[in-house]
Amino acid sequence: MSDDVFSGILIGTVGGAAAGLMLWLIERLNQYEIAWREKRRIYCWLDKATSQDGSNHWRSTRAIASYTDLPEDRVRHLCSIHPKIALSSGEKEVWGIKGRARDAQ
Repeated sequence: MSDDVFSGILIGTVGGAAAGLMLWLIERLNQYEIAWREKRRIYCWLDKATSQDGSNHWRSTRAIASYTDLPEDRVRHLCSIHPKIALSSGEKEVWGIKGRARDAQ
């Protein structure tokens, strides 16, 4: 009798842990996908806005946030971790496409 109770508790614990792990994993993947899409949206807009001849090669956090409909803190974070976006060392809080923006300084 006690073996049946112990088996039931063990099976319930393992099943609950597995379900919790799956929910956590799904949430992490969802967050990663959202961040990927938002980084792509920022990069595409920044690339388009700075690629035209005679255009400014740097854009402020506020301008990027305005055009992409994202909060400024989120834009700041995503730009800082994007491998193809650079922060200007001169002006405060302006971002550009690596290579293109650095060459224009």
